[in-house]
Amino acid sequence: MPSIDLNCDMGESFGAYTIGKDEEILDLITSANIACGFHAGDPTVMRKTVRMAAEKGVGIGAHPGLPDLMGFGRRNIQISPQEAYDMTVYQIGALAAFAKAEGSTVRHVKPHGALYNMAAKDTGLAEAIAKAVYDVSPDLILFGLAGSELVKAGEKAGLKTASEVFADRTYQQDGALTPRREPNALIEDRETAAKQVIRMIKEGAVTSVQGEDVSVRADTICIHGDGRQALHFAAFIRQSLEQEGIKIEKISHLS
Repeated sequence: MPSIDLNCDMGESFGAYTIGKDEEILDLITSANIACGFHAGDPTVMRKTVRMAAEKGVGIGAHPGLPDLMGFGRRNIQISPQEAYDMTVYQIGALAAFAKAEGSTVRHVKPHGALYNMAAKDTGLAEAIAKAVYDVSPDLILFGLAGSELVKAGEKAGLKTASEVFADRTYQQDGALTPRREPNALIEDRETAAKQVIRMIKEGAVTSVQGEDVSVRADTICIHGDGRQALHFAAFIRQSLEQEGIKIEKISHLS
């Protein structure tokens, strides 16, 4: 029976602003990528999200991003590998402190937004992020886009890596995600999304927007939690996977 981890970015509310339905989506996923205050989140939201994830038995992950609250961490910022290293260590450390205070542990790290996409192609940034994760703890699992430089860097550093695929994003012929600024970047039809992820899990392939098949490895599926229909979308994806005989379990339990 094939197995898959379901992850979602969360803890992205801050101050007076509420983003996403974290508590409800936590019932549907197995890994939570929790914002660490740079692109979203704040100390109170971090603590609450860590506590909710721990209570529901969901794996806790740090979700470090670029220091760009106004742009939600989705705008490219030119940073050096050393800056990427320092930002990653800083943000993992912040979340790890809250996890420890709540009697839990950070299990994985997944960069956010532009940092994630930059590290998917930039070997220097990817290796800096992987080193940061390893230096904090070699037991952490590094999430990265399937086939990306980040996954390769994690493996090179001696980390366990999880190749990530996306339920609601389209792919380019080189395996990259279609940039959000392009009109066909998002998949809004849940049945189309479910078919895409099932094929990625069972066949190891996805059809690019250019119409060509691209090989992918799927260890974990990202379901975004900040859209209007995010909760219903996540529930439908999980139900569709289970109907196909695909087991849903935390990445730390996968071989």
